[in-house]
Amino acid sequence: MDTLPKLAAAGAALAIALVALAGAVIAGSGDGARTRPVLRWSPGACVTGEYALTECNGGDSEVVALAPDPPGPGDCPVDTDDVLRVGSGRTACVRNFLEPHPGAPGGGGGVLRPGDCVTLEGRERACAESGWYGKALALAPETTACPGGTLDTLDADTRVICLGAGGQVLDRGACVAEPATDVIARSAVSRVPCDSPHAWARVLSFETAPAACPPTSRRYLRADQGYRPVTCLSIISQ
Repeated sequence: MDTLPKLAAAGAALAIALVALAGAVIAGSGDGARTRPVLRWSPGACVTGEYALTECNGGDSEVVALAPDPPGPGDCPVDTDDVLRVGSGRTACVRNFLEPHPGAPGGGGGVLRPGDCVTLEGRERACAESGWYGKALALAPETTACPGGTLDTLDADTRVICLGAGGQVLDRGACVAEPATDVIARSAVSRVPCDSPHAWARVLSFETAPAACPPTSRRYLRADQGYRPVTCLSIISQ
């Protein structure tokens, strides 16, 4: 006799439970819509073209690593396109999702590596632009560790940039204009075509001391520092 009331009561309890559950789901959905994800500078985070963090459905590049400020050798992956300062003592190594990739050798950005072009101050510049001094052949802890084929060196923080042929770096057989004074800065040495009326001397060799120059060398240039600081010359125009 009491069965129907008990079933009715059970059904009412079930209905209340379902309504409460549905209410919880709806409330949860509403809370999720109002909550924006927390964006942090961390590997995998996405960055806009204005170098701001963004959700990864609208970024132009990705953080591939975090590094000290400034990053040291090996702190950023070799395919890094840009390095961003993101806080006290921290930088983010960033790579673009799409081309162009300035971090590619010669691109003018990212991590300095062999194949990049650099100014006399040791700063990277795109090889397609003007104003760079030489092309990096290797990066070494000191000048004596530069590989064969090194024609000049530049200091870059804790490393030495070993320069090969290209740009304004003098090579054997290259010609230079006559300097205005006997002692000049390396940046004032003008490389010119050998058939130019301004060609004054031809490079014979690079040595560590003037006494090592070939007998046919009548003049030489000396740099304060470098892989082989003495450039032996043969005069071609008086």
